[in-house]
Amino acid sequence: MKKETIEKVIRRRRRKLRIRSKIIRQARPDRPRLTVFRSHKNIYAQIIDDTVGKTLVSASTRDKDLRDKIGYGGNIAAAAIVGAKIAEKAIKAGIKKVVFDRSGYAYHGRVKKLAEAAREAGLDF
Repeated sequence: MKKETIEKVIRRRRRKLRIRSKIIRQARPDRPRLTVFRSHKNIYAQIIDDTVGKTLVSASTRDKDLRDKIGYGGNIAAAAIVGAKIAEKAIKAGIKKVVFDRSGYAYHGRVKKLAEAAREAGLDF
């Protein structure tokens, strides 16, 4: 890896930890954390209960039921589908309110589209 790339990753990890510490301070059992991870080819979303450290619901472009619909998972359209799917699964599990954790990524592009799709599908954050 290039030195600039490594420094960019380190800066994102620092932002992630800073954001996560603020979110976890607000953690309550009634408001779990919706976290996002994006790679070049895929996007992942999880709803995590930080009080017990357990993943309650997850969705990604690599899920079998979404893989056929999406095709390429590294674009905005795929992020919107994952956002709607995570909201659908969360509502089935009885989760309506969450805290959004963007994991140090800018609230732009795929991360923003995932959040908007989850809101439209019924999640409150």
